[in-house]
Amino acid sequence: MSTAISTTIDIAASPQAVWEVLTDFAAYPEWNPFMRRIEGTAEVGTKLVVHLSPPGGRGMTFKPTVLAADPGRELRWLGKLGVGGLFDGEHSFVLTANADGTTHLIHGERFSGVLVTLLKGTLKNTHAGFDAFNHALKQRVETGHFPR
Repeated sequence: MSTAISTTIDIAASPQAVWEVLTDFAAYPEWNPFMRRIEGTAEVGTKLVVHLSPPGGRGMTFKPTVLAADPGRELRWLGKLGVGGLFDGEHSFVLTANADGTTHLIHGERFSGVLVTLLKGTLKNTHAGFDAFNHALKQRVETGHFPR
């Protein structure tokens, strides 16, 4: 069983500028309402520690492995709840340059595993969290509050 969440937003900045804010994990507590904290680096094969606070949901921490880290283009990781195959989430941020110099962000996650059906109801909060993340990222990038 699998299901997916996909959100999009356009940001008035280059993909590289968006990437700089997206991967500046140390600054997340300053602006990010959904992923309150991420520890680690955006490098393929590394483990991150991600602290989520979905709107209306319980906070949780998980330790995904970075699958893709292509500067200005894509950040993707795989997180697992318990052993693999129970409830896995492949989280992605895909950045595409628009003709006008802005960036189109596709922010999504594909969930798979035997617990997807049981946990499907909680994913509504996750979708709202992705939207909150996208709007906060847009505001952070467009107001130039980076890098430190």
